[in-house]
Order: sequence, then C-alpha cells, then structure tokens
Amino acid sequence: MTSGKHARRRSRWILHGVWFLVAVPALADAASAQLTPEQAAAIEQVGSAVISPDGRWVAYTLVKPRAPTVTSGAAWSELWVIPATGGTARVVVQAPQSASGATWSPDGRWLTYVARPPSATQSQVFAVPAEGGEARALTSSPTGVIAYAWSPDGARVAYTSMEPEPVGAAERRSRGDDVVVMSQRLRHVRLWVETLEGASRTVLTPADRTAHDFAWSPDGTRLAVQVTETPEVDADYMFRRIYTVPAGGGPLMLLTETRGKLATLAWSPDGGRVAFVGAISFDDPLAQSVFVATPGGMAVNRTPDYEGSALTLTWLDARTIVFVAAEGTKTVLNRLDAERGAPERIAGGGAEVFTGFSLDAGRSTFAAAASTAAHPAEVFVGSLRDGALERRTTHNPWLAQVRLGRQETVAWTGADGLRIEGVYIHPLDAPAGGGAPLAILPHGGPEGISYDNWSTNPLYPAQVLAASGYAVLMPNYRGSGGRGVAFSKADHRDLGGEEFEDVLLGIDALAARGLVDRDRVGISGTSYGGYFSALAGTRYSHRFRLAIPFAGITNWVSFTGTTDIPVEMSEVHWDLWWWDNPGLAMDRSPVAHLGNARTPMLIGHGMADERVHPEQSIQLYQGLKLKGVPVELVLYPREPHGLRESAHQLDYMKRIVEWFDRYVKTPKVTTD
Repeated sequence: MTSGKHARRRSRWILHGVWFLVAVPALADAASAQLTPEQAAAIEQVGSAVISPDGRWVAYTLVKPRAPTVTSGAAWSELWVIPATGGTARVVVQAPQSASGATWSPDGRWLTYVARPPSATQSQVFAVPAEGGEARALTSSPTGVIAYAWSPDGARVAYTSMEPEPVGAAERRSRGDDVVVMSQRLRHVRLWVETLEGASRTVLTPADRTAHDFAWSPDGTRLAVQVTETPEVDADYMFRRIYTVPAGGGPLMLLTETRGKLATLAWSPDGGRVAFVGAISFDDPLAQSVFVATPGGMAVNRTPDYEGSALTLTWLDARTIVFVAAEGTKTVLNRLDAERGAPERIAGGGAEVFTGFSLDAGRSTFAAAASTAAHPAEVFVGSLRDGALERRTTHNPWLAQVRLGRQETVAWTGADGLRIEGVYIHPLDAPAGGGAPLAILPHGGPEGISYDNWSTNPLYPAQVLAASGYAVLMPNYRGSGGRGVAFSKADHRDLGGEEFEDVLLGIDALAARGLVDRDRVGISGTSYGGYFSALAGTRYSHRFRLAIPFAGITNWVSFTGTTDIPVEMSEVHWDLWWWDNPGLAMDRSPVAHLGNARTPMLIGHGMADERVHPEQSIQLYQGLKLKGVPVELVLYPREPHGLRESAHQLDYMKRIVEWFDRYVKTPKVTTD
C-alpha cells in the first residue's frame, strides 16, 4: 500500500562540529609508558568502512568517546572519507553530531548516511557529493530511518522505520498517565520505499509484522526481507523468516524455509538466487553457515563441514560467493562456489582481524575496519587478487609511545580431550622466574569469540591489566563461535560444566609452563562472562582470589523469568527449559553455591539492563553480604547491557584494577 505523496523536504544543512578533544594523559618520550584506564577510555576506533563503487574513496565511521567530564551519553560516531590509496582524510559529520549507515549511491556520485541534524526530531538519510559539499535530505520518514539501501537504479531508497506511537500517547504521558503494558510497549518496524523525485512513499510490510535485514534484487523489482511476527528481541534472534516482496507493494512471499537464527543476505547478480548466513537447526547457537536458495526452493547449506563461523557475505559474480568468517581467534575472507566445492581463502588469517568488508563495483578491491593486537580498528584496503591488506588510517598515534604486553594465541587440552584455544597476553615486566598473577577475562554469549586482535575495552581492560603486571587469558571455551557448529553446540545441557572446566584446565596449562601462579588468579567478565565470574567466586571459590561479574547471570530460574531472550537462552544454549530439569538449573546457578563462597567480589550492573536484569546482581550481592564475604555492588544509571557512557567506563576500569591489586597481586605469605 502507498502512503501517498508527501511534501518533499528541501531543507539542506551541514553539520558544523566543534572539535571536542579527549584529553590523553601525557606520555613518556620513549616507548615506555604503560596503558592506563584514562587512555583506554579515550581510544578512538573505526566502526565500519565502505569503499566507493569506483574504488577511489573509503568512507568510514569513527567512534569518538566523550570526555568523562562531558555530559552523559554514548560515544559519537563521526563520518570521514579518505582516498583508497591513502592520504589525508576529511570529516563529513563531526562531533558533537553522529552518523551511521554510511554507503555510496550506485553511481558513486553521493555518499549517504543516517543522521539527525540539531534542528530535526527524527533521523533521515542524507547525501553529500563524493568530492565533498553540502548535505541534503533524501528521505522524509515521520518516525525516522533505522536502516536503508539504495535501489540498483539509484532512483529510490528502501528503509526501515518504526511505527508511530498510538494517538495521544505523548499527551497522556505529559499528564502522568505513563503506565506500561508489557505486551504493548514495543512497536513494529516496517519496510518502506521512497522515491527521490516526487517523494512518494510506499510501505511494503504489514502493520502486524516487524522487518529486519533486507536487500534489493538486481533488477530493482523486488526486495528480500527478514520478517518476524513480533518486535520482541527473542523473535529477532530466533524467529526471522525470509520473504520477497514487490518493490511497488504487494503480498509477502516466503523465499525458503529456514530454521533458527539468520544473519546477512544478498541476491546473486543475475537475480536467480539468494545467499544468506543462517543456522543449521533451531538450537544452533549462531547463524554461521552459508546457505543458497532459489525463491520458493529449498535452501542448501554450502558449508556443512566448515570449522569456522561465517559472519557476512556478498556475491563476487553469478556463481561465486565471498564471505568473512571467524576461524579460531582469526578472521578470513573466503571464496565459495555457489554449487560445489569447499571455501578457499582470499585474505586474512594474519594479524589483522576484520568482521565485515565492502567491495568495489569491479570486485577487485575491498575495504574493512581491521584491528591487530597492537592497535584498535583502523581502515584497511585489500586486494582480492593477492589478499594483501594495507592500512590507511592512524587515529591513535599516541599508542606508538605505549608499551603493550606481547599477545599470542595459545591452546590446551580441555575437559574431555577437546582442543581449546585462547588469547594470552604476557605481563609487562614479568618476574624473571615466571609465575605472574593471572587475570581470566571470559567472553560473553556463550557463543562469543575472543579474537587475537585489539582486546582492550572498558569491560575487558586486558592491556591495562597487563601493564599492571598481570598475565591475561581470554579463553574460547566450548560453546564459543569460530570453530564450527559442533564446537558451538558442545556445551548443550551442560552450561557451567565442562565449558568451565576448559577454563580451569587453561589455568593449569599456563601454570605448568611456568607462566602464571595458579594461587593468584582473578576473573572478570560481562554477561555470560559475568556468569562465569560469579560461578568462579561461588562454586569454584577455592580456585579464585577475586571474581568481578558485570551483568552476570546468577540464578537460571529467575533469569529466565526476567530476560528479554528466554527462548534464545533456553532452547539454544541450554537446549533445555529449566522446569524440565530444575535440579540442574539450580546446580549451575552461582547463588546455589553461596554456602561455599569466600572469594571477594566486585559486582557491576547497568540499571537499564533488560538482557540480564539487575536483580541477578542484587541476589548475589545480598547473599555474599549476609555471608560476610568482601563484596561491593556498583549500579550504573541509564546503562543497558553494557557501559556506553565514558564516565561509567572509566569508573569501572579503575575499580577492576584496584580490586585486582588488592586481592590478586600479593603473593601468599607462607610460614615454616
């Protein structure tokens, strides 16, 4: 159905930003300074990089933290452009404004992005000439644009936009009538197409469905779109289905049957097939396999025995798919015949880790935001001919004056003989005889991955701890991504069991090599890593001097009743609902082992967290406090499942280092 004609918004604007410099503490003249929490909080990094169709330019977003003393809010996302061959970058959208979704028009004449100018109430798609100039609005969505894509002919833009609030809702809130009805609090997101001339808008998805990822067919007559029946997070994770819909409006037609999680999708250049990254079953922890389907036909898994996890893909030509994948602690760019054969590596597998990429129109050059153990994400440009990657930006030049702990991938034997990997950082100024204190930093998920790249962030201050004299281990225990479907399913019905033993055996392996002191071990993690930390400080209290869970699961029963992903966590990771085995659910809950707890704990949580409700941390804090175990609970206002605000990030990092120094660093005093 069409929304009719809307008066074209002709206003033009330029984002005039003022530089807000984040102060970085003075560094030593020689490369002898050590990374501090203040410096870690000030790090800038490239978010995404997209190459222009002619291969001349790379547009990229730059995540720029606010100074901790500035007003609250998340980091800014600036927009920059740099020649693909290297040179001087120019800023297009500058802090204190932000931009997202940067891409290029099909003819390469325009750089486009989503932004909300200071005078507007909603975000729209804006365009600036490729060579630089004045920005103009391309869309006029009353409720703002979430994500968008150009039509192949460059005459239309498809985008997703949230449905408006019910009439009178804002006025009722202003009178104090702000009751929340849980089943009505979320609004559907719909897919629209808007013409660039004439400003007609057509809605393509029904009012009772939510649209997610989408892609134009090469001839511009159809779009493929992933749709869910509800706007809930669990539906987004678990119940997407792929449909096609005419670009001018019409019924949704199911593309192919799918099971479980879905990720990116792309049409073949001839329009005959759609490739997508998906799960092989409903209980597959990740969308990590490459599928190919013809509309109305059965999807074929083209990576059935692949010991890696596909992340994103596109087509190189009508027969060939290229995809980025995680392989262990590294990432690669692979080529795959759409009909036969195994993946072949084009690039990656080295020091640079990248999880997305962008191809030029000639399918010869790609751009990516990549990081290494020595620096956060920067713009890299690569060749599909020889796989060579070349760095194009340097946004933290002061890091050259900072000493970092040497980082490497290590492996050991897990609980039942399974090969387990992790990322290990050697401490700065390690004791001559080895035996350094150890910080375990387990990733979340549990399907997350610890990559052998830049690993320091406010919730995982790895190099900050290494600078303070700690060895750091970031384990990829069973259940992690990057090792194929079987490995990611290897913790089913056993959460907190053999996967945790994998970590304990990793500690023992490092100690056997003389690298760490098994009697001086602390653990700090977020989300599922927070669960590991809480379990370490209760059930495995005898092995850990300190546990620091942030947003961690502590009670599987109450977690299931308060999280926004009960299906995803139960049917995928547990492969079991707690009421089918309540004894197991409680046995694997940290609060069930409070009687054994004697490990000091620093507990952190965001007060706006809907993934892991703050009650999880409050339960643990209350129990430890009643037992007389040293404990502190720190709650961060406004924060969701993580930390977005610079002041909170800096505060938490400082607390981590302080607690490690207090409880882990000092050797045990022995008496004869």
